[in-house]
Amino acid sequence: MTGEDMRQSRDEEFTAFVVARSARLVHIARMLCGDPALAEDLVQTALEKAYQRWDRIELGDPFGYVRQAVVNQHLSWVRRRPWRERPSGGAAELEPELTWSVTDPAAGVDRRLAVGRALRHLTRRERAVIVLRYVEDLTEADTAAVLGVAVGTIKSANARALRKLREAPELSGSEVGEHV
Repeated sequence: MTGEDMRQSRDEEFTAFVVARSARLVHIARMLCGDPALAEDLVQTALEKAYQRWDRIELGDPFGYVRQAVVNQHLSWVRRRPWRERPSGGAAELEPELTWSVTDPAAGVDRRLAVGRALRHLTRRERAVIVLRYVEDLTEADTAAVLGVAVGTIKSANARALRKLREAPELSGSEVGEHV
């Protein structure tokens, strides 16, 4: 196989990965940051970095690698830009999409909006823990590995976040608040 054939094969494999997994990665990023445009930027940056290392990561767990890159991009963005403008009004108010099985579509929208508002009150670490544990269904150990912290840190951040969500006025009296 020539160098050109290998590059073309690599590009095809990476493209297939992006097509298959980018929607999930954007969903995770939206849950982390609450901003659809920023979520797409975070995923784009993570995919650019993954492409440069694709030969090494495709053999392991490419989704896990890119998911961790998205989380790292989000945490870096928050740390680098504490002075950055915060979106308000308009399209920036769109909430992360969550999925519940409901019979009334309007009730599902209300629940997603309420959860999105409640998530905004969590610290960046607490939000990352909630997204990785309950949206991505990672174990405490896997979440700790993704965030680069001890399992005990994940346990305490998770407990604090769940307590805040249970007490969130957005979720009080709702079915969601009872299940958190």
